[in-house]
Amino acid sequence: MVSKKIEQGWLKAEMQIKMENPAEALEILRETDVEAKESKTWKLAGEAKAIQARQSGNDKRLFKEAVGHYESALKVNPNDKKARRNLNSLRSEMDGLGIRAGGMALFIDDGAPTFLGIVSIVVAIGLVLVGLKVLPDVIVGTSSDVAVVTISFQSDTNDPSSRQSVDVTIELHRDDAPLHVDNFVKLAERGLYDNTIFHRVIDDFMIQGGDFQNSDGTGGYAAEFYGYCNGQSSVADCSAETDYTVPDEADNGLLHDSCVISMAKTTNPNTGGSQFFLIPEDSVPDWLDGVHTVFGTITSGCGFVTQISESATGENDNPINTVTLESVVIA
Repeated sequence: MVSKKIEQGWLKAEMQIKMENPAEALEILRETDVEAKESKTWKLAGEAKAIQARQSGNDKRLFKEAVGHYESALKVNPNDKKARRNLNSLRSEMDGLGIRAGGMALFIDDGAPTFLGIVSIVVAIGLVLVGLKVLPDVIVGTSSDVAVVTISFQSDTNDPSSRQSVDVTIELHRDDAPLHVDNFVKLAERGLYDNTIFHRVIDDFMIQGGDFQNSDGTGGYAAEFYGYCNGQSSVADCSAETDYTVPDEADNGLLHDSCVISMAKTTNPNTGGSQFFLIPEDSVPDWLDGVHTVFGTITSGCGFVTQISESATGENDNPINTVTLESVVIA
């Protein structure tokens, strides 16, 4: 378990990487994980160095340093799949530029496995055999970013006895939208979503909630300072926590398909706070792609979201019978 300081440092570094400010990201990482013991620190350093290399006209030395950082990440955590994918992608990019990666010895040279390659094959076979034996136990004991959202709603407009509580399970995509997932998880863990309402329900579109402040769509703010105050980039912390907003991560490749969760915001960029919306089974609002940030997929209970979206509504798409967000539990 890493410290809160390191987690916050990673988030700030990721933000700088997304903004293609590699020097700032590297400085944050140096201050955050002074002894560089964490795999994620090295992985982010690799991403930053790779950006530096491209910005410097495909500098060979910087590319090789990036490779070295990814390899250091894998030494700390050989199971870091993203670091391995990034390393392989970077090596391919360097091959295309005619730059030999250097760093660790190659597994294959001129079509034939090297000594390290042969040893790796033997080790891999051994790990597979062991994995077949222990994999079920590992799966049972592994936790991931999963949110169980419990919602109370009245399925029959005229029958109060038809009110029921249902669970909607959402897989959160931390790798694709790290700041949004971090924000959602922290708000949930603080209980700020508990007993709030879905204030806006539109059939064939979405259901929106998360305004723990005003309960009408005019309030709610981010869990902490993510480098933005009311949508404006800021080096210093905001003057008030109510100004905290989350920078957009809308170009992450995730689309507004049916049964996903996305961040609500104003018409201005980088203004996400605590509000979010769930898309039912019969909606694919693709005009929101690249504008709003999708950060999770509904894996169970999407039929309930569809049912709620069909609820009778009044002024401002407010459901006639209250739709209550009872709790959000992170598993």
